[in-house]
Amino acid sequence: MKHLFLIRHAKSSWADDTLHDRERPLNARGQRQLAPLGRALARAGAFSGHVCASPAARAQQTLAGIRPASLPETAAQTDPALYTFDHRRLADWLKRCDGAETLAIVGHNPALLELAQWLLKHPPQQLPTASFLHLRLPIAHWHQLAKGKARLESLQTPNDFSYTEFARKRRKRADTDGSRPDRDIPAALSHQLQWLAQLEPGVRLGLDEEFLHQYRIALRRSRAIAEAVQAVTSDRHLLPVIKGLKRAARATSTLRDLHVWLGQLPDLGADNDDVVTALHTYFEGQADEQQAALVQRLDSKRHRRDLADWQALVESRQFRRLTAGLQPGDIRTTVAQRIREYNRRTAELLFDSPDGDVHRLRKLLKRIRYLMELDRAGWKPTLKEIKQRQQLFGRFQDLHVQVELMRQFEQGAPDTLPAAIANLRRELERHKADARRQTLALGGLDGPAL
Repeated sequence: MKHLFLIRHAKSSWADDTLHDRERPLNARGQRQLAPLGRALARAGAFSGHVCASPAARAQQTLAGIRPASLPETAAQTDPALYTFDHRRLADWLKRCDGAETLAIVGHNPALLELAQWLLKHPPQQLPTASFLHLRLPIAHWHQLAKGKARLESLQTPNDFSYTEFARKRRKRADTDGSRPDRDIPAALSHQLQWLAQLEPGVRLGLDEEFLHQYRIALRRSRAIAEAVQAVTSDRHLLPVIKGLKRAARATSTLRDLHVWLGQLPDLGADNDDVVTALHTYFEGQADEQQAALVQRLDSKRHRRDLADWQALVESRQFRRLTAGLQPGDIRTTVAQRIREYNRRTAELLFDSPDGDVHRLRKLLKRIRYLMELDRAGWKPTLKEIKQRQQLFGRFQDLHVQVELMRQFEQGAPDTLPAAIANLRRELERHKADARRQTLALGGLDGPAL
């Protein structure tokens, strides 16, 4: 069995028309594509054998930017024969290869795409820059390469493994001015449904954590709007689908917490590399387990039913009838009710109140924000204040989670630098107490004029 990776170089520059094609470098966007492409290739196993690249500048820069430090010098080569746009020459080159079970080629279109189309019975029609194909070949030797022999294991483009590329030309949410809730609410929810569907492949792949972050935001924003409609209309048909959205969001929470924690580890243990290494290894394993569990959850009948029920409701005449009678004042009334609830809960908070009370306040603040964003222009000053408050609440939440994760690590790996780990946990607890004091000092929000 052979594995073949066909890697198209990253985005190149055409700025200097005096350069020969072979000399054209990567442009700024192409440089940004390299790190995500390298991570995707490493996950797919592309560096387990030999990597060969065209001598063209754009291919050489791509190879330099994607190759892991652990790849031996002898496993990365440049071959002049790979500077070709003819798939037949590429096929002849492959047939002369020896040994390697896995071979990765950094080259050019149309040769790469046409080679794949020759090898596959059901080939893709495009291979964008900074994308790759992973083909599996049921052959023992490369000279046995033949038309239609390969099976496509995966085709990955920058839109799949880089949120920056994915979101470059997409709008994350529909614009609303707050004047027509009957129109704006269904439009906003339909947009979030589309956004969830577009984000899900990146969430499943799990190579860029921003996909998951935006997926969570879309779920929570949808739930907040649905809860507002339910609060205004008192329609109980909304309650089951709201619970389904809550389940979907809750399934992503642990993995998102681990992403934040892993991102902050280098700064938290900057004076002790051994501590950082031990924690990173342990929690990377936890994140991998949670990623697998999330994919299983996304494939479950219950999850698919929850989102299908939600989509059916948003697109139903029943929902449009519910929103048809809503006026801007209805949304303002609901915001006012939630601000009063927020202020009451804030007044009841004590220094020794359970952390759960602070968390509930944080979630309520998010729901108020998502409602206000239906009419961003009308709530601009308050939204700015809410976002500032959310930063403090978010810091407290992150520290709460980090303290709990440290306790989990201490129990799971009691022999790993116990004194250093205990000191780090106590330091996090001090930061958490400070964040709590700042949160308690915030006070209430000003309500809208109704």
